Amino acid sequence: MQDESLAAPRASTLEERPAASARVHTRVRHGMRRSHNWVQLFKFCLVGGSGFAVNLIVFTIFAKLLGLHYLPAATIAFAFAVTNNFWWNRHWTFGARDGHAGFQAARFFVVSIVAFLAQAAILELLVSTGGVPEVPAQAASIVMATPLNFIGNKMWSFGHRRDALS
Repeated sequence: MQDESLAAPRASTLEERPAASARVHTRVRHGMRRSHNWVQLFKFCLVGGSGFAVNLIVFTIFAKLLGLHYLPAATIAFAFAVTNNFWWNRHWTFGARDGHAGFQAARFFVVSIVAFLAQAAILELLVSTGGVPEVPAQAASIVMATPLNFIGNKMWSFGHRRDALS
């Protein structure tokens, strides 16, 4: 009989994948019962509100005043807003000043880029398919991508503990 500690790792099966997503779902459900997570969500939304304002101002300048296509304008606006949001979320929302800023920034930007890609896809659908004017579509798409952004940053970027939603 072969020593199992030396055996090659077994590939995950289809039955194991739902278990992993169920664990995340369970963590999120339990985290929703903790009041400090709601306080952090409120702070995250306040910070997001400032980033939202920065984003819309920069977007409007580049898209409307300078005539840049709305997707590149959204990308530039994202760069301004994400820098603002990282600083405030690190120092105020999650109080993660004790972690390594470079690692937190890298994770924050990964989560933010994923959320931005979702937001840009929504923006494209709203403008090209829905006929929604660009600035209101930008605003709506940011709001729709916010939950993805919060959970990613709470659990990964600034979640220095395994039980970040507890």
